[in-house]
Amino acid sequence: MFGMSHESYLLLDAVVTIIGLIVLITKFKVHPFIALIIAAGFLGLTSGMPVEKIIKAFQDGFGGVLGFVGIILALGTMLGKMMAESGGADQIAQTLIRAFGKEKVQWAMMFAAFLVGIPLFFEIGFVLLIPLVFIVARRTGVSLIKIGIPLLAGLSAVHGLVPPHPGPLLAIGVFGADIGKTILYGLIVALPTAIIAGPIFGTFIAKYIPGNPSQELVDQLARETDNKSLPSFGITLVTVLLPVFLMLLKTFADIAFAEGHVVRNWMDMIGHPISALLLALLLSLYTFGHRQGIHSKQILKLLDASLAPTAAIILIIGAGGGFKQMLVTSGVGDVIGHMAVNAQINPILLAWLVAAVIRVATGSATVATITGAGIVVPVVGMIPGVNRELLVLATGAGSLILSHVNDAGFWLVKQYFNMTVAETFKTWTAMETILSIVALIFIMLLSLVV
Repeated sequence: MFGMSHESYLLLDAVVTIIGLIVLITKFKVHPFIALIIAAGFLGLTSGMPVEKIIKAFQDGFGGVLGFVGIILALGTMLGKMMAESGGADQIAQTLIRAFGKEKVQWAMMFAAFLVGIPLFFEIGFVLLIPLVFIVARRTGVSLIKIGIPLLAGLSAVHGLVPPHPGPLLAIGVFGADIGKTILYGLIVALPTAIIAGPIFGTFIAKYIPGNPSQELVDQLARETDNKSLPSFGITLVTVLLPVFLMLLKTFADIAFAEGHVVRNWMDMIGHPISALLLALLLSLYTFGHRQGIHSKQILKLLDASLAPTAAIILIIGAGGGFKQMLVTSGVGDVIGHMAVNAQINPILLAWLVAAVIRVATGSATVATITGAGIVVPVVGMIPGVNRELLVLATGAGSLILSHVNDAGFWLVKQYFNMTVAETFKTWTAMETILSIVALIFIMLLSLVV
């Protein structure tokens, strides 16, 4: 068509479609859910797919993603709500602050965010922990930026790199990676990455931009918490980390026992992300609920209310799955895969680069992860020995880079920290970019030994 080979036309079609998707989201402010459906339909029609297969391909992709990630999102959100209402997050943060002391309070905030952020969306974790930043800054006299940047780094690192966050889980499903290995590698990469982008960078940038909190926000958020009413540190930690422990146990069982062994079969079920999160949620109903004096009717209301804010995220993820399936079914993915093989581009670097470009263009880490994984997945079958778990991490790392004015997180941080746009670029945007690049470096180093 147009004097081009079929492969060249498909590639051009994909480029035009993705540019169109970006323009719809950024220029015309079309909701990503609607934009992804339009883009998927356009790609199906223009790539020459039979009309009767276009809708089916989208439905298969949509349902395939939500059949897994949608359940994870619901369970994780409920668990996060129980932790928020019980004061469990406060307990983790305050315990670490006492352990580290005033001189190293920025390290305490990073570790608190890292732990609390495992079962929580970034935005939820941010709103949950931001009062602690104001309280600690007021108590210690330490710069708001010096305390705040480590907290943001801890939350963002686990958000992009560590399951059961939806981005990494989605990429695990696309690439067919192992959940336990991805968690293990994700923690190995995320912790040193968060340290460099958090306490180290935060201490440096705070010398130039110390931060000037809004007095109105300080008065509203910096309220002292009654420590007697909080769940204990040990109980909070066990509840929050139970799903991670069970998923890691599943991986160890897969290594230790032969396929079909009764222990391995049971651990595969218990350590599945859905089962692991369900068990943690059931435990939280006691540890964060009844044990804290929250009655059954109130718990029901809390869980019901927790699901409403995730509706848009679930729809976007589902539509992204449909778009990904259209890339695969139309043959575009195979063309890109062959190009990557012929050009001898490192698949890990390719996954990071594709996700990074889409993230910068759309401002959405979720869209970047979904689309990036869909574009790169054909490479897995063409290059033997590609580590699928590291592809997941590379996609997640790329989805974090260069948050700017088209990202809601940029404005969230700007407003809460009372910074100018320029100051937000020098702090938040720089921190996100450091996270992404440093994570890629650690992933590439890890690829040499796993």
